Amino acid sequence: MAGLRAAALERIREIAGPSGVVDDPGQQAAYLVDERRLYQGEAALIVRPASTDEVSRILTICHEAGLAVVPQGGNTGYCGAATPDDPDRQVLMSFARMNRIRDVDPVGFTMTVEAGVVLARAQAAAAEHELFFPLSMGSEGSCQIGGNLSTNAGGLAVLKYGTARELVLGLEVVLPDGQVLHGLKGLRKDNTGYDLKQLFMGAEGTLGVITAAVLKLYPQPTERQTAWLAVADADAACRLLGAARRISGDCVTSFEYVSRASLALVLAHVEGVSNPLDQTYDHYVLMEMSAAVAQGSLREVMEQALERGMDSGDVLDGAIAESGPQRAGLWKLRESIPEAEKKYGGAVKHDVSVLISRIPEYLAAAPARVAALTDCYLSVYGHIGDGNLHYNLLPPAGSDPDSFRKQWAARLSQAVHGLAAEMDGSFSAEHGVGKLKKGELQRLKNPVDLAVMRALKQALDPRGIMNPGKLF
Repeated sequence: MAGLRAAALERIREIAGPSGVVDDPGQQAAYLVDERRLYQGEAALIVRPASTDEVSRILTICHEAGLAVVPQGGNTGYCGAATPDDPDRQVLMSFARMNRIRDVDPVGFTMTVEAGVVLARAQAAAAEHELFFPLSMGSEGSCQIGGNLSTNAGGLAVLKYGTARELVLGLEVVLPDGQVLHGLKGLRKDNTGYDLKQLFMGAEGTLGVITAAVLKLYPQPTERQTAWLAVADADAACRLLGAARRISGDCVTSFEYVSRASLALVLAHVEGVSNPLDQTYDHYVLMEMSAAVAQGSLREVMEQALERGMDSGDVLDGAIAESGPQRAGLWKLRESIPEAEKKYGGAVKHDVSVLISRIPEYLAAAPARVAALTDCYLSVYGHIGDGNLHYNLLPPAGSDPDSFRKQWAARLSQAVHGLAAEMDGSFSAEHGVGKLKKGELQRLKNPVDLAVMRALKQALDPRGIMNPGKLF
């Protein structure tokens, strides 16, 4: 078997060519460690195919030889889903060279891209045609479309546009045996049986390899209004969200929650930021409205929503951005929280979701669950507009972060995730499962759901070569 695999690896090298294989140990390092430095990986080979045909031929060889394949996009994931761990059997497949934008259809409002296209480049390509691709997140300068779809990425505009899977009209996928699923028709209506593309989005590379996608585009927003608000509490934030959506005719694009503790981290550890308000409050909201036509009244709509919130007592204070740089400054406060947590010493991160109406209940109950275990610094923020909270736990000031994580991370995560499950929520709203959370998947996922997932895995990947050790 070892001889068969060695021969297979040589055939893969021939297919990819010298520029398609990473042999330099210095260059390999970036592929073999995950974004959060939780996993140090090993691989028999790092290959960078340049076309769908090369991916198909490589997977055919791996299927025959019993080699496993670990797909990797921009390697920005938080759960170790793109990190290999077998130096004898696993091939890491990077899509950095498959980075062509194949087509932009300004009539049908679609764009066809290869898996290795960086998200920011996809956004820019749409903008060149005065169109808009709304998927947006802090890592958009390095994450790739294939990884976004494989993890069903969420981000900052889910409230209005949905998660990654809702922005896709078609997929091209290479199956574990090398066959190619040609699904790039880009039809908005196709009622001919199972929606096969949905199987592969959120599957984290365990069922096949996404090589290209047809993405939905939208009219480019021509007007934006952004406000940083202090609210009375989480209930007030949820009421404000509902009122703003109704008043604006659903022009609310983003609605982000930031706790006092999270803002304090940013102000203490990130340069070039300041509190937009004169006072300090316990609860903040970053709200953005956008419109695709120059309505001229969107500012009035924003002000009307805030006035109603202040009259009811839900809004305590606020500032509306008066310019592009001011808007960027408000967003920097929100987007710098992970950086601030890292500079503090790192956090035990959680990515939970519950119904929007139950967010106040979750925020009220969670501190006691955590305090029953140990003392923590709570950094709580997230996409409250779609029910997704990042409930991150940092060690008390002065304590050793590594010792804290080693002693408490598993038990704290069980408490935070367990509370979400009790409320019919999810322990992974947008970051996936990967290696990090596969134990939680077995613990908290409905057994019937798990059985169906395993049946799909067995049907499509009976030899178990696709991203082993992830999800299951």
